[in-house]
Amino acid sequence: MTTADAVRRRLGLGRLLPLGGAQDGAWLTEQAAEAVLRRAAAGVPGVALGRLRLSLVDPDAAAAPAVPAPPSALPPGPLRIEADFAASAREPLPDAASALRVALFAGAELLDLAVTEVDLRVTELLDSATRTPAAPSPPPEVRAAVPEDPAGRAAVSAPGVAYLTAALGTAVRLAPDHVRIEVAAASGHRPLEVVRSVRAAVTKALADGRPVAVLVTSAA
Repeated sequence: MTTADAVRRRLGLGRLLPLGGAQDGAWLTEQAAEAVLRRAAAGVPGVALGRLRLSLVDPDAAAAPAVPAPPSALPPGPLRIEADFAASAREPLPDAASALRVALFAGAELLDLAVTEVDLRVTELLDSATRTPAAPSPPPEVRAAVPEDPAGRAAVSAPGVAYLTAALGTAVRLAPDHVRIEVAAASGHRPLEVVRSVRAAVTKALADGRPVAVLVTSAA
């Protein structure tokens, strides 16, 4: 992979969002979060979700993670969803916005993301003769990586793991002061549940006391 390819892949992941609290040492890619949130929004009639972004509510109040974070990852703290949407002109806009907000909160809960605010902006009104605008195409999913060491083999065998990924260059990063593992969560498993099973399996396999950080790059 060329440097340009690596940069494009990294940008496609979006932000690395904190999962759980400071002690969890877990992150979820914005790309993975967006896929789930868009599915949740698709169930709201008369609404078409446009631009979607997640960020910290208050970066200055965010906690320091107990485990070294991946490059450019957001620190643990409450999150905000900001989204644009088109809505039918035949329905009251406050009702459409309320239904969409509920759906996005529900999607965030499924992802174990600490979303406390959802800011919505209407960008288009639709009538019966207007086609619903297509949602932006999501970036391609990250590919599976083959486990090549004890930590990777332990991680991929942990409950709830579909496969390892290498979105940041390698599926397993063994640093002197910590270990970082990248995984895709299997269908029906909550991200934090997967993170904790990976951490337990890798900690047992390595048995050297190093803390384990986990990056979830896909959540069904």
